[in-house]
Amino acid sequence: MDNIQLPLTTEQLFDRLDALGISHPTTRHPPAFTVEQGNQVWGDIPGVHCKNLFLKDAKGKLWLVVARAELKIDLKKLPDVIGSARLSFGSAALLQEVLGVTPGTVTPLALVNDPAHRVHLVLDAGMMEQSLLNYHPLTNEATTTLSNADFRKFLCHCGHDVQIVRLPG
Repeated sequence: MDNIQLPLTTEQLFDRLDALGISHPTTRHPPAFTVEQGNQVWGDIPGVHCKNLFLKDAKGKLWLVVARAELKIDLKKLPDVIGSARLSFGSAALLQEVLGVTPGTVTPLALVNDPAHRVHLVLDAGMMEQSLLNYHPLTNEATTTLSNADFRKFLCHCGHDVQIVRLPG
């Protein structure tokens, strides 16, 4: 698997999850670029739905903040909570370069495309208390549901450091 060209496709991601023994039921739907659009297409998919913020701090460090979809995150308070410099959104070009996805498709599952571990992952503690977690599978035309344990298994496979924090709303 290590000789696969990055970024992975959705099918290659699913192959990787299969190889790890991770169940990944996936629901196809119209594209959802925002939480508001997601609310219209998620229907009765079980579990917590999430949003993902790709950020860059004033020192050039990259961050992926993943939280419950309904949580409003205060970017001005966030640096004190996660230990970063002042934050702004990362560019589309940087997102594509580092995680291999485009705006509107950001997902923690894209960490599989960051073997250099350039991105620092921050997870909402409230999200991580849920049993089922929903993320885009490298496309915003589907939602993949993972158990909390399987999501943690995936993160271990990717090898990224993970911060689990109560995010400031």
